[in-house]
Amino acid sequence: MNKTADVIVIGGGIIGCAVSYFLAKRGVRVICLEGSDNIGNGGSSRNGGGVRQSGRDPRELPLVMYGIKNYWPTLSDELDIDCEYHQEGNLRLGKTEAHKKILTGLTDRARAVGLDVRMIDGDEVRAINPYLSDEVTCASWCPTDGHANPLTTTLGFYKTARRLGAHFISGERVVALKKIRGTLRQVLCASGDVFEADTVVLAAGFASRKIAETVGIDLPMQEITLEALVTEAEPPMFNQMLGTAEADFYGHQTKHGSFVFGGTSGLEGFTTDDGTPMTDSRSAPCFCRGIIKYFPNLAKAKIVRTWAGWMDLTADKVPILGTVPEVPGLVLACGFCGHGFGIAPGAASQIAQLITEGKTDVDLSDLRYDRFTAKA
Repeated sequence: MNKTADVIVIGGGIIGCAVSYFLAKRGVRVICLEGSDNIGNGGSSRNGGGVRQSGRDPRELPLVMYGIKNYWPTLSDELDIDCEYHQEGNLRLGKTEAHKKILTGLTDRARAVGLDVRMIDGDEVRAINPYLSDEVTCASWCPTDGHANPLTTTLGFYKTARRLGAHFISGERVVALKKIRGTLRQVLCASGDVFEADTVVLAAGFASRKIAETVGIDLPMQEITLEALVTEAEPPMFNQMLGTAEADFYGHQTKHGSFVFGGTSGLEGFTTDDGTPMTDSRSAPCFCRGIIKYFPNLAKAKIVRTWAGWMDLTADKVPILGTVPEVPGLVLACGFCGHGFGIAPGAASQIAQLITEGKTDVDLSDLRYDRFTAKA
């Protein structure tokens, strides 16, 4: 097995697969190492499928706007797979004055960055989506937001990257990085295998923190559990992506008719013996009580299954992207705070451009690792 490449990507989720794809597309020799037995085994296959700009921190907003403008509309053709991308807007819903205040703040900050998003009242909300209850009094509305299928999209990046020559190895858990003469060169695995490259991209979600520590870099992240559920297929109702002011749940209706909803209940944190996140029996009923208040028509929808996944939440709730001055050869692409799916094409394309050209079309300075370092 060839253990050398131009770039080694650590992590086989959508970020790692997309970075591998964009690098391979540029003719770069890539090896992608995934610690589990399955590609996309983390949050990439356990998320709500949102491809949204609204409700984001202004520091990451230009990156996702870039991805939605340049990649998402044609991604199915580019990856030769149905990503099930719908760009039919995002309603972020509110019921109270407190909700309205939250949504107005998010909207004003997004508009300042150039996003087409505005506040609308309850009647305007129901004109867009007549299935919403009268309890909804306001919402932010972004017509260029949407949603897609996480499973097929991640699979598309993986298969197309392989077709372009990227080499994926699953079940190869990285335990350490090693510098040679001051520059990162080697990736050490639990199996005893050692891989070598000029550049290493760390895109392993929360596992990135422990790996980065082996070269003296502390990534301030914590591991948070998110849960999701899917219903049986229902008649077609709407194609908008949905969320709430307090982000207690989010979701959409899929191409196949089922509804996918995710969120937090405050009851998360359970794991199996091997550390796999698991759902709590109280969480789905908690989500459903909230969902039914917004969508009375879903009161009798049957839940097919629930699942849980990890979110790598950074200290300031935005991703960590770019080079690390203290470790030449290391590029970070982690800490996506539950936003990694929608931002993936934009973020991965810029990481590939950074590695091959030393520059990016989107300014990544607000997302660099050194924002956490002490200033003199």
